[in-house]
Amino acid sequence: MYEFEAHRLRHAELRRAAALERLAREAVGARRAARREESAPSGATGAEPHTDRPRRHRLPRTA
Repeated sequence: MYEFEAHRLRHAELRRAAALERLAREAVGARRAARREESAPSGATGAEPHTDRPRRHRLPRTA
């Protein structure tokens, strides 16, 4: 019976931690969206800044 109660407590703790992480991700996403909207020109929605850095193509390793 003790193991079952310990399992229930751990399960509840994990669910609370997951809910907090989900809330934090939503807050970060909302901040990013707000930042994107304020930095975007009025006509272009969702404009992302691009760098001139060339993209590195990842080739599979040879044996």
